[in-house]
Amino acid sequence: MSVLPLVFTSGWASGINAYAVVLLLGLFGAAGLTDEVPGSLQRTDVLVAAGVLFLLEAVADKIPYVDSAWDAAHTVVRPVSGAVVAALLAGGSGSLPELAAGAVGGSTALLSHLVKAGTRMAVNTSPEPFSNIGVSLAEDLGVAGIVTLAVFNPVASAVVAGVLLVLGLVVLAFMASRIRRFLRRRARRREEGRPAGAGGHRPRG
Repeated sequence: MSVLPLVFTSGWASGINAYAVVLLLGLFGAAGLTDEVPGSLQRTDVLVAAGVLFLLEAVADKIPYVDSAWDAAHTVVRPVSGAVVAALLAGGSGSLPELAAGAVGGSTALLSHLVKAGTRMAVNTSPEPFSNIGVSLAEDLGVAGIVTLAVFNPVASAVVAGVLLVLGLVVLAFMASRIRRFLRRRARRREEGRPAGAGGHRPRG
């Protein structure tokens, strides 16, 4: 059977939480629940590293503004992780060229990452932290559910991931004004944090 649905789903999930994808797939493979996960993702050192990084993300992802900084730092990490995981899955099955799988996983991860990062910018226009916590928990549960479904029914999980990706892009377009407001607020904070005389205007005296 083609591994493409699993590749697409893992790419979408990697754009939301790459460490959770590596951790869950590795654990499912190690437990013998699927033969699609390559041994490199089941290694103890990989699982430990993914677990530690997942815990760090679980904390950072729920703090206003820290979550957006974390997302910015992972703009490259998540798509690369999605591409690597996809290539490994394809290499283990032999039903899809690794380069093609990497392109699908990486591009899908990039799109879902942009949806996640943009959504967080919009949420951060609200001063209270509860929105961030709620959105982060929904993302964590969503990734866990989608990856679990992908192990047992990859086609169904790919359909769900595809629908969520399209809906996310549509919502992101509607929230464009709130995202611009967040960017303006962050730029203003940077300006306020500059020492006197650091900008383009110098005090006269």
